[in-house]
Amino acid sequence: AARRPWGAPGGLAALCLPAPVVLAEVIKAFGAPENAQRMDEARDNACNDMGKMLQFLLPVATQIQQDVIKAYGFSNDGEGVLKFARLIKSYESQDPEIASMSGKLKAMFLPPMTLPPHAAGTGGVATS
Repeated sequence: AARRPWGAPGGLAALCLPAPVVLAEVIKAFGAPENAQRMDEARDNACNDMGKMLQFLLPVATQIQQDVIKAYGFSNDGEGVLKFARLIKSYESQDPEIASMSGKLKAMFLPPMTLPPHAAGTGGVATS
């Protein structure tokens, strides 16, 4: 089956590249030794604190993505990364490969979300 090219204005329409190609490039960039080191340092600085994750980890992750997606027609700033993320999100429900790759990408810079034990199953209502 042929992949549908990206049709977003200012995105990949002119290059007719499928989302998985660009996602794979972004994921590969996170695995590059210098970027992996930058992410590790940011993670160490964040100490599993969500506020610090936003302060230290997110800017590094954004920069790594910008460096890749600017070659595919996205603006080289935070807005370009947001447009890229929205575009990927719009394809997730249509393409399991994109959904899987998107999850892999998010896992590289977002901590796993877990519910506090008291919220599970009780609806937050005290039962005593």
